[in-house]
Amino acid sequence: MALFHCNFYSSILNLSVSMDVILPQPPPGEQRNDRLPVLWLLHGLSDDHTIWQRRTSIERYVEPMNLAVVMPAVDRSFYADMAQGNRYWTYISEELPRLARSFFPLSERRKENFVAGLSMGGYGAFKLALTFPERYAAAASLSGALRNFAEDVQSEDPAWVAELTRIFGDLRCFPGSPSDVYFLAEQVARRGAPIPRLYQCCGTEDFLYSDNLRFKAHAEALGLPLTYEEGPGEHVWSYWDAMIQRVLAWLPLQNGDES
Repeated sequence: MALFHCNFYSSILNLSVSMDVILPQPPPGEQRNDRLPVLWLLHGLSDDHTIWQRRTSIERYVEPMNLAVVMPAVDRSFYADMAQGNRYWTYISEELPRLARSFFPLSERRKENFVAGLSMGGYGAFKLALTFPERYAAAASLSGALRNFAEDVQSEDPAWVAELTRIFGDLRCFPGSPSDVYFLAEQVARRGAPIPRLYQCCGTEDFLYSDNLRFKAHAEALGLPLTYEEGPGEHVWSYWDAMIQRVLAWLPLQNGDES
């Protein structure tokens, strides 16, 4: 395997940004001419692009899979074009894939593109796949922040409400917006194919457990192709290190759609 620490400039963000990229290494004497299937692997609220490398053995886990892994950084943006801040949604959904594919041999084919993440990144993974079902064959949320953020208006933490307002604007307008994964799930179910496969897991001691149960029920009521797993676990890396291995085993690398 090869690990790249990539620093580059984002015209959307007007910032120098970073990502880590894992690529399978060709056998000695061979040159790669094909495009690789890719997992876009997203971080949580308090993390950055280095966290999956630092807290899990993701490089070792993907070694036998012929799979590229792209791990970008988006600050505390909730993968949104922020009401008061930068356009991280446009960056992560449009500019980053285009630039990453210009730097590395990454496939554009739907059946070879997957997205996953933890906590804020689990929300981001489902947001990407449900917004662009024609681009992603599968998406995985590990302990995802799959909630209606309008409910946070009643939070007893004014700093948290202020941060969410800087990200999403008036939280009372969140339901039914392009950032609402419940609404996005309804839109995908209404449109029909292509529908990405969804994987969702959460520890039963996680503070986001009830939100995950609510999204699970919503997705199942809509008939979306959801694989759900739960078990003992808190909002901690020991849980995510175990579950990312479950995600990798679940990815439809050999039997995705032909598109």
